[in-house]
Amino acid sequence: MHNNIINITTTIRSALKRLDELSGKTLFIIDDQNKMVGTVTDGDIRRGLLKNNQLESTVETIMSGSFKYIEQHTFSIEHLNDLRNSNIQHVPLLSKEGKIIDVIDFKKVSSVLPLEAIIMAGGKGTRLQPLTLETPKPLLKIGGKPIIEYNIDRLIKFGIKTIYISVNYLKDQIINYFGDGSSKGITIKYIEEEHITGTLGSATYVDSFNSKDILVMNSDLLTNINFENLYQTYISNKNEMAVATIPYDVTIPYGVVETKGNLVTSLKEKPTYTYYSNAGIYIISSKCISEIPKKTFYNATELIDKLINENCNVVNFPIVDYWLDIGKPHDYQKAQKDVHQIKF
Repeated sequence: MHNNIINITTTIRSALKRLDELSGKTLFIIDDQNKMVGTVTDGDIRRGLLKNNQLESTVETIMSGSFKYIEQHTFSIEHLNDLRNSNIQHVPLLSKEGKIIDVIDFKKVSSVLPLEAIIMAGGKGTRLQPLTLETPKPLLKIGGKPIIEYNIDRLIKFGIKTIYISVNYLKDQIINYFGDGSSKGITIKYIEEEHITGTLGSATYVDSFNSKDILVMNSDLLTNINFENLYQTYISNKNEMAVATIPYDVTIPYGVVETKGNLVTSLKEKPTYTYYSNAGIYIISSKCISEIPKKTFYNATELIDKLINENCNVVNFPIVDYWLDIGKPHDYQKAQKDVHQIKF
């Protein structure tokens, strides 16, 4: 049980001691059915004692029955921002039955996205040999920390608590390193591929997801992408898939003549064109994932083509934050320098 949670039968004395241990933070009160019924703060205790409540009385006599909370999978990002901007440090995440699932600490997380995530970590990292001959690429260290761990911690920062890791090459090292995720306060499950299944095929090994939408990303990325902005882009206009991209500007060093037939229609002097490169990060409807052929080689690009051909909405999300695909030795060396300048 979280340290901020106490039972309704707890005495005021015990609550006061708990608040002292927590440096005066709010306590969340549950009844015998584990449903949240109120909150207690230092101020509630002071007011209660002034009204002649005794230290051995229960917190039920002084608690506030009006409290702010987030209901799992039904809240909006706007509601979350209101709570985050109202100087509330802790807010309970409740189930539909009113039971506390988690206590959100806004000093530790930036958001609470209703997503599960899959990190693709099964590749051999051939281009980084000999570094990857005995170590899987996701566990290669950048600034003393494995590449994949930056991505796991980034997902945690945005409130994602269930993460699947797709493993194949030297998989035992990854499984032994992270275990079940409890050391980080999350749940990690492993998709053990029978064979290499591309950038999305391993997602079909999961029988069912508990979230409507799934975030999928490659494990060999170093990025401080804002996952909340990506999610907001995804949920706009009922999109089936969001593709994070890296904008690349290409400047033509000459004047470009545009024509129609033999006629010159315009002249652009040294124009710059912007192209978007796939960044290996997606949000996909779990319904779309369920339509992928089971346990076969399947790339995310195939799903993009399929959805476009079916006139489904695939939205582009240009990354404006740091992003680096660590695929080659010079990328790995660049990451070692850049990591000290990035704010994660």
